[in-house]
Amino acid sequence: MRTPEIVLVTRRECHLCEAAREVVARVAADAGLPWSERLMDDDAELAERFAEEVPVVLVDGVQRDFWRIDEARLRRTIAAAVAQSASSD
Repeated sequence: MRTPEIVLVTRRECHLCEAAREVVARVAADAGLPWSERLMDDDAELAERFAEEVPVVLVDGVQRDFWRIDEARLRRTIAAAVAQSASSD
């Protein structure tokens, strides 16, 4: 089974990013999934793509939420990605 890729795009000195990091870490841990964080300050492509939308959560490369990350919505999104991955195997 393929593991859904969960990425949190953040920037330095961002209070919303701190809160998003806590939500993503909690939801991913509860689902038993890894996640990663990409700092847009170090990536011109991410900075151009997301500009003022940070933090941004990507699941399998698709933007799923931004600014204030909704924990319930992220849980549903990850559950759907896991189910889709299981059914495609």
